[in-house]
Amino acid sequence: MPVPDEITSNDIPRPEDRSDARMPRWLPRAMVLALALVACYQLATWGFHQLITLLLNVLIAFFLALAVEPAVDWMAARGMRRGLATAVVFLGFLVTAAGFFALLGSMLAGQIATMVEEFPQYLDSVISWINSTFHTHLSRVEVQNNLLKSDWLQKYVQDSANNVLAVSATVLGSLFNLLTVALFSFYFAADGPRLRRALCSVLPPHRQTEVLRAWEIAVAKTGGYLYSRGLMALISGGAHYVLLEMLGVPNAPALGIWVGLVSQFIPTIGTYLAGALPILIAFTVNPWYALWVFGFVVIYQQFENYLLQPRITAKTVDIHPAVAFGSVIAGTALMGAVGALIAIPATATLQAFLGAYVKRYEVTDDLRVHGRTRRMRGARVLARVRRTLRDEQPTAPLAERAADGDQGDDQDVR
Repeated sequence: MPVPDEITSNDIPRPEDRSDARMPRWLPRAMVLALALVACYQLATWGFHQLITLLLNVLIAFFLALAVEPAVDWMAARGMRRGLATAVVFLGFLVTAAGFFALLGSMLAGQIATMVEEFPQYLDSVISWINSTFHTHLSRVEVQNNLLKSDWLQKYVQDSANNVLAVSATVLGSLFNLLTVALFSFYFAADGPRLRRALCSVLPPHRQTEVLRAWEIAVAKTGGYLYSRGLMALISGGAHYVLLEMLGVPNAPALGIWVGLVSQFIPTIGTYLAGALPILIAFTVNPWYALWVFGFVVIYQQFENYLLQPRITAKTVDIHPAVAFGSVIAGTALMGAVGALIAIPATATLQAFLGAYVKRYEVTDDLRVHGRTRRMRGARVLARVRRTLRDEQPTAPLAERAADGDQGDDQDVR
C-alpha cells in the first residue's frame, strides 16, 4: 500500500499567493463606470426622441428668422424698434397667408359645390361615351347604385368616421407646432444681435469672427432664397392668371396665386401639385381648356428652369441643379417635408461657407481637365501649325537647289 507523501510547509498557500487570485481593485470601478455610461446613453437617446419635434420646430424657426432678418434690419436701420419691426413683418406674412387661404377655401368650396351639382351631367356624358365606344348598355342609375353599394366605399366611410378623433388630434398638434415655430422665429429675429453677443461671449476672438461670418452668409443665402422664390412665384402666378383669365376659367386670381406659391415653395413635386388644381377646374369648363392649361404648365416650367431661375438665383442661391435636387432628396429622407423646405438654403449656406474657407488652386492647362471643347480647340491649333510647317517646307529645298545650281554654274565657268 503506497504511503502518502508527507505534507511540507511549501504546499500550504501563503497569503501573498492568495492575493494574486483576488479581483483587481480597478475592475469594480470600471464596471460601475460602464453601466453609468450605458445608462447616460439610454437616457440621452430617450430624451432626444422625446424632444425631436421641438428640435425640428426650433430649426425651422431659426431658418425662418434668418429669412426675415434682412427686412427687420432694414426697418431697424431707419429708426424702428427691432421688436416692432419683427412684429410688422410677421403680421404682414400672417395677413397674406390668411387672405390666401380664405380666398382659396371659398374658391374650393364653390367649385366643389358646382362639381357636385353637375356630377350627374358628367356621369351621363362619360356613360354615353363608353356605350358608343365599347357598345355597352350602361345606365346612370345602375352605375350609381353599384357605386353606393360597393364594399370599398362603405369601408372608406366607416374608416373615416373612426378616424375623426385622430384627424382632430393631428390638426390640433399641427396648430400647436405652428404657434411654436412662430414664437421661436419671432424671438430669434427680434433678439438676433443679443443672441449673437451671447454666442460670441463664450468663444475666443478668432472663433467669434468665423461664427459671425457664417451667420452673415446664412442670413444672405436664406433671405436670398426666400426673396428669389417670392419673385418667381409672382411671375409664375401672373403668367398663369393671364392664361386662365383668357380662357374664362373661374377664380383665375386665386388659381394664379395658388400656382405661384405652391410651385415655388414646395420642392420637387410642387409644380405638379400646383398645376393639378387649375387643370381640374378648367376641365369643368371645357375639356380642351384643361389640355391648354396642361401644355402651358409644361412649357412655362421649362422656361422657368432654363431661363428665368438661373438669372434670378445667380446672385442669391447659386448652386448646381443636381446639388439642389440631391439636397432636397437628402432633406426629405432625414426630416420629411421640413427637410425638403430647408434643404436648399441650408445647402447654399454650407456651400458659401466652404467656398470662403476652402483654399483653391489654379487648374492646370490639360486637355483631360477642360474636356472635349478644349481638346478640339487644341487639335485645330495643332493642325493649323502642321499646315503652316508643310507650306513652309518647299521654300528651303528650292533655296538649296538654287544655291546648288549657282555653285554648278560657277564650277562650269571655272
